[in-house]
Amino acid sequence: MITLKNVSLRRGTRVLLKEVNWTIYHKQRIGLIGENGSGKTSLFSLLLGELETDTGELELPRRLKFAHVAQETPAYEKSALDFVLEGDSELQSLQDALRIAEDKDDGHQIAHLHARLGEIDAYTAPSRAAQLLNGLGFSQKEQEQRVSEFSGGWRVRLNLAKALMARGDILLLDEPTNHLDLDAVIWLEKWLLDYPGTLLLISHDRDFLDRVVDHIAHISHQILKLYTGNYSSFEKQRVDAMLLQQAAFEKQQKHIAHLQKFIDRFRAKASKARQAQSRVKALERLEIVSAVQQESVFQFHFKKPEKCPNPLLRLEDASIAYGDKLVLDHLNLSIAPSDRIALLGPNGAGKSSLIKLLAGDITARTGIREISSGLQIGYFAQHQVDHLNLSETPLDHLKKLAPNSREQELRTYLGSFGFPEKRVHENVEIFSGGEKSRLALALIVWQKPNLLLLDEPTNHLDLEMRQALSLALQEYQGAMILVSHDRFLVRSTVDQLMLVANQKLNRYDGDLNDYERWLFDFRKQENILSSKPSKKSQASSPLMEEIKKLEKEMEKLEKELDVIQQKLNDTQLYCKQNKTELQELLKNQSIITAMLQEKEAAWLKAHDRDD
Repeated sequence: MITLKNVSLRRGTRVLLKEVNWTIYHKQRIGLIGENGSGKTSLFSLLLGELETDTGELELPRRLKFAHVAQETPAYEKSALDFVLEGDSELQSLQDALRIAEDKDDGHQIAHLHARLGEIDAYTAPSRAAQLLNGLGFSQKEQEQRVSEFSGGWRVRLNLAKALMARGDILLLDEPTNHLDLDAVIWLEKWLLDYPGTLLLISHDRDFLDRVVDHIAHISHQILKLYTGNYSSFEKQRVDAMLLQQAAFEKQQKHIAHLQKFIDRFRAKASKARQAQSRVKALERLEIVSAVQQESVFQFHFKKPEKCPNPLLRLEDASIAYGDKLVLDHLNLSIAPSDRIALLGPNGAGKSSLIKLLAGDITARTGIREISSGLQIGYFAQHQVDHLNLSETPLDHLKKLAPNSREQELRTYLGSFGFPEKRVHENVEIFSGGEKSRLALALIVWQKPNLLLLDEPTNHLDLEMRQALSLALQEYQGAMILVSHDRFLVRSTVDQLMLVANQKLNRYDGDLNDYERWLFDFRKQENILSSKPSKKSQASSPLMEEIKKLEKEMEKLEKELDVIQQKLNDTQLYCKQNKTELQELLKNQSIITAMLQEKEAAWLKAHDRDD
């Protein structure tokens, strides 16, 4: 149980949280929400001991273990799998202690350490780490790659996998779905539903929150309020509370006006002075009900495109390839002005590549990409913010697009994206990820595109901005192709789904729930196929014989380890008179474990040669 008592928290001169009283109970699953900059991440830092309270007390249980996602990932030369295994710090400590005990030939300590390693399922740790990486989109070959070889977005996934591998009592996740695609988000949801500890989750994905949490902690105007239920339940409760508050405010305002009218009318009359004075005191005693405050500062609209030729863009028997690797083939697509399409498909199937082809960022290997005269593309790529000039201001960026527009018009426009007067003159380099994404969207919207190509546009956007984007896209009068892990955005803005899988693009007639089931079956079939020997490996009989031989040897060693473990489970073995037998068993266990690891390494190398 974690308790915050009258906690206030500042960053510089700015008050983030004021007199917060909150108790976090064991196994609660809490979604922490609020606009960007409201103090969510700072609250995590407080729990982790990286910040201190300005006032109030934070009470943490003894020996409470936190698991959280690191913000940075150095360019390690170790493999992705080894990096994730380090997340289980207890496993690492036990293995280090075991090596020391074996060097000292300390039989009692060796037995104790092996018992603990068995309790924490240490021998399945590599398999569990591999499953985490697979769920987050890493192929078996990529799991053996060095961490330094991965891009920034994929290192974020590695940090997430490492946090999930940790053996913690409470898991802190700060926007874990950023940099994930839809199939990785779906996998993460299922993993978190089985997580046995306490979960604190910062997220701006309402579907994700709906499925994973059972409480919502909402930060607004320096106050934290806890709601029971998921995000949809929170929305309803909050709307009901706001309606009640507004009704109470309006009723009180009428009461105040009535009292003030009496006071103004009779204050000067001696016969009514006493009654007037009593009403003055009544006014002073009133606990004023605040009017409901508007949360979102975002409200923007796409202007009507100047032209909408039909079709806007056409692919005919096109293909995409990188080197010798064919990604998509026989692409046939004609985009009309009224088309609103979301692309679905498993990780690595080619969704982003298709968007790049449509945008003209890459060329087709074969086939035709034909564009109409008057086509105006608005393209938001996953790494769109990297194209912003960090040394320039939002106003500088917009002036380049609209050199003849009045500055006041440009400032007003940027204000609709949440950039007030002061911020439009600040350099982009100091902006948060969410602010950079908002600016990139603002620049696209200004250009009146008749075809929007949006590849994960909601990364780093908070709930209010996502809602504003959803409303703007619903009103948008051009064509749109969308790739997004935000299922709310997909459901609310498109009317057609297309599936990218098995190097093909096809219309998908189901809904997102159907797609989840399709994805599960696809992964299942993929695992079955990967476990079957390929024609190439069948033709390579010496290699197949080697693999089969190694599998038999591994099975034999595993049985021997099981027998030893059964004997080690006998408490009588740890009596003084059985010391020699115990040491012999532990020695054999260590030798056989090492032999098994060697056989497993050889088995993996044999499969790599087969690939």
